Amino acid sequence: MLTSFLAGIGLGLSLIVAIGAQNLFVLRQGLRREFVLTVALVCAASDAVLIAVGISGIGLVLAAVPWLIDVVRWAGAAFLLGYGLLAARRAWHPAGATLQVDAAPTRGMSDAAPAATALVTRPRLAPVVLTCLALTWLNPHVYLDTVFLLGSVATTHGDARWVFAAGAMLASVAWFLALAFGSRYLSRWLATPRAWRILDGMIAVVMIVLAITLVLPH
Repeated sequence: MLTSFLAGIGLGLSLIVAIGAQNLFVLRQGLRREFVLTVALVCAASDAVLIAVGISGIGLVLAAVPWLIDVVRWAGAAFLLGYGLLAARRAWHPAGATLQVDAAPTRGMSDAAPAATALVTRPRLAPVVLTCLALTWLNPHVYLDTVFLLGSVATTHGDARWVFAAGAMLASVAWFLALAFGSRYLSRWLATPRAWRILDGMIAVVMIVLAITLVLPH
């Protein structure tokens, strides 16, 4: 049982810890400190559902409908392209929404504690959650990796496959919480509009490249 649990954690992390659209979005929300816990939990919950789908064998049913993956692939490419273009627009014409970081920690706080921050703009929760869901569920790789690959490996663990699944789910929760809340320690280097323009420029490049690779023939 323990072996299956650790194997689930290992494979789960290997599939999640990579530079991708979802992780970059979580990182950006963590840096801006906007709905951080909500975004992390939405990503982790989505992964848990996908893992459960793969373990239950539904992934085999989806594999019999290849056109569904094509639909997701093109929809995901369109969404990533649009998101990338918006990030490029923010980089080229910044709106001034950035972190205002205090120069020194308040009295009584530890020097290691992050400085207090305030945001110039206050976005709504619904668009953030919808964007997070789209970046997760419109990514065809999430079905190929999380549903098909992870589900296939889980079957090799026999009766312990759900223990394997629990390990993979725990890895997902730990990763997204660490990424979302750990990113705030980078805020001191992203306290200027120029730094955010560079970050948005990097996000734009990654999103657009991902969109192109999705529609290229494999």
